Amino acid sequence: MNEPFWQTLLLTLQLATYTTLLLFLLGFPLAYWLAHTRSRWRRWIESLVSLPLVLPPTVIGFYLLLAFSPGNPFGRWLHEVFGIQFVFSFAGLVVGSLVYSLPFMVQPLQAGLEGLPSQLVEASYMLGKSRWQTLTRVILPNIRPSLWSGAILTFAHTVGEFGVVLMIGGNIPGQTRVASIAIFEEVESLHYAQAHQYAAILVVLSFLLLLAFYSLNQQHRQWRNR
Repeated sequence: MNEPFWQTLLLTLQLATYTTLLLFLLGFPLAYWLAHTRSRWRRWIESLVSLPLVLPPTVIGFYLLLAFSPGNPFGRWLHEVFGIQFVFSFAGLVVGSLVYSLPFMVQPLQAGLEGLPSQLVEASYMLGKSRWQTLTRVILPNIRPSLWSGAILTFAHTVGEFGVVLMIGGNIPGQTRVASIAIFEEVESLHYAQAHQYAAILVVLSFLLLLAFYSLNQQHRQWRNR
């Protein structure tokens, strides 16, 4: 296995890691709002969050490509004012992954927050704990299974992305060539042995992630039934 092979796998893992961390920071406030709001806009926002589950990835990638293209006023403004170029760059892969994997982080967190007894939070405030202390010592520890579920599903989903990353990132070795793109390219070139190496590693990695996901859920159910 040559250096570009490991470089592609490392880039794939980096993309999944950055996406998971950023989606937690962005998705937790959104999940918290969805879990507690009574706004009439809730169903609209939930529908938007869930849209990537039903839309073809190429549709999302196409509109992101149009939005961030230098030929588009918004994309040109980003490039000229901030020097940011999302098209055919690793940053673009991250943005596309954030959009495409959003429901895989938000929905488990929302479910965990909705299932959290409100008495726990109220008791924390009555004991004089601050919002930050309540968040870190009460809310997050009590929704730990949801946190792990969101993180594992987001990471696994990002590792397997194809349509979105191909549309906005292309296939630039060392910059945007992730494992799913590499498999497609190797198959097109009839390099089945090389494609098998990528595919086998992704199969094993995805299986281990799903095994961890179901193991955590089973442990949580056993703990709740005690």
